[in-house]
Amino acid sequence: MRLVTWNVNGLRACVRKGFLDYFYKVNADIFCLQETKLQEGQITLDLKDYHQFWNYAEKKGYSGTAIFSKKKPLSVRYGIGNKDSEPEGRVITLEFNKFFLVNIYTPNSKRDLSRIDYRLKWEDEIRNYLQELDSFKPVIYCGDLNVAHNEIDLKNSKSNRGNSGFTDEERGKMTCLLESGFVDSYRSLYPEKDDIYTWWSYMSNVRERNIGWRIDYFIVSKRIEELMNDVEIHCEILGSDHCPVYLDIEM
Repeated sequence: MRLVTWNVNGLRACVRKGFLDYFYKVNADIFCLQETKLQEGQITLDLKDYHQFWNYAEKKGYSGTAIFSKKKPLSVRYGIGNKDSEPEGRVITLEFNKFFLVNIYTPNSKRDLSRIDYRLKWEDEIRNYLQELDSFKPVIYCGDLNVAHNEIDLKNSKSNRGNSGFTDEERGKMTCLLESGFVDSYRSLYPEKDDIYTWWSYMSNVRERNIGWRIDYFIVSKRIEELMNDVEIHCEILGSDHCPVYLDIEM
């Protein structure tokens, strides 16, 4: 089974920059998007053979997630816990016969860390939610998680220590998640591979010089770790300040 996650940072703009070329070339069974930045009716995608699921933010031009799946899920949930909605459009869960797929756009703590308390509470709620799902079926959790877990996961770790996305608190929450029965798929297969990133600032020549962060992930339940065939980070694909991440897993 082939899965892709991609923060497109505005789907309408990404479509103009070749999104559909990549979409059809990669031919994923499930394709997850974050930061779609649109409302219902603002785009029409005729994706033959795919079921489409959208979670729109209440605020226009902000956040939002989507999933395109060849297989129809058993159930769909928007939000976490007992809620079936949330105002920023950040979570979609699809239930299939053998697993749950959770697509998430994690809130940024903001440059001045003014939202870090909200972010840390979010992390606790998400971990509890994933553990609850995992008690029923294995989980594949993906998206822009807005954290570089370890120093190997960003170019300038020393100068970024304490900055949004690389605070000890955010990194610690990722550690807690992984210690609760989950695996970072890329580091499972490539524990020492460096200079591999999924996000680059739009500042001049930053992407060309590969000064980036790995903040987009596939996290899987520990018990299905051995079912993974490969994880690829498609750094060459443009159209967003993030690039797609590809997971091949035997489900």
